[in-house]
Amino acid sequence: MTKEKIITNICYTELVYSRINKKLNSKLTKKEIQSYILEVIENTNSSFFRKEGKNYYITNIERNICVTVNSNTFRVITVNRITK
Repeated sequence: MTKEKIITNICYTELVYSRINKKLNSKLTKKEIQSYILEVIENTNSSFFRKEGKNYYITNIERNICVTVNSNTFRVITVNRITK
């Protein structure tokens, strides 16, 4: 299943940490970002995972964010706030 595969293989680049902090307007450490993203993915129902092109978009309504993950490398690309 896609969700388990993402959780098992998720990875990050050095650049993505600053991008996530900027997008979320936060100052989280690398470890805090990894924990936060993992928690979001684990607590998001599989029906909110969608594959579009080469990316997975994981939308978590409760936290008001969408996590973008590359479908080949499982690398986190960015996190965006959901605008209502």
